[in-house]
Amino acid sequence: MTSAGMAHGDFSTLASTYASHRPGYGPDAIRLVLGAMTRPAADLDAIDVGAGTGIWTRQLQAAGFRRVTAVEPNDAMRQAGEETSAGLPIAWRKGSAEITGIPDGSADLLTMASSFHWADFPVALAEFRRVLRPHGWFAALWNTRYLDRSPLLLEIEAELRRLVPDMKRVSSGSSEFTSGLVERFMDADGWGDPIYAECYHTEQMSRERYIGAWRSVNDVQVQAGPERFAAFLGFIERRLADVPTLDCQYRTRMWLVQRR
Repeated sequence: MTSAGMAHGDFSTLASTYASHRPGYGPDAIRLVLGAMTRPAADLDAIDVGAGTGIWTRQLQAAGFRRVTAVEPNDAMRQAGEETSAGLPIAWRKGSAEITGIPDGSADLLTMASSFHWADFPVALAEFRRVLRPHGWFAALWNTRYLDRSPLLLEIEAELRRLVPDMKRVSSGSSEFTSGLVERFMDADGWGDPIYAECYHTEQMSRERYIGAWRSVNDVQVQAGPERFAAFLGFIERRLADVPTLDCQYRTRMWLVQRR
């Protein structure tokens, strides 16, 4: 923990910032998921596990799935998700990747968006096989910042590395966890060979939203600690003083695997 008491994976104090500032996933990601299905979305049931505040869940619902269920263990994140999804036909429930609380054979698609790295891999896959119907699909995806085309964003990232030289990203789509994901899926019993895909999109963010997105990142705050994280945010605020909006590129990375 940091001196402020934040632990890896605990978003209790970040829920409001997460809900209001985090970007959505590339629209092509939904099309890739739908392309793996053999029936129309209107005939299928989807479950989003580790749904957080429902950013990806709402994209599933907008894609036209017959039923969409969001499963989230953190009370604050789940409450923020329920509030930001008010009026949408999304069922929210408390549960985790290891114990979803969902009945056997309830879903044709199960997803984890920017959250599978927190799960116990073999326990979660066993739970997903139980919840999925035969030949159902599991999709793990992450929204990874794509910095290569922006000198400004690379400069900000370099300052983070200067302040926290031992930084090891845990929740990024380019983490150590994702680097071995294909092999782990291939070695998992009861699943077909994985499909890997990625797509890109750009979100125009206000300066305030961009800084808010950084405030919602758990693993950076935990590893930096309060003082270094505050120094990092101070650098961003000074650097962007005359920059009202930023074009932020994202690369959505997705792994799809089918239940045998």
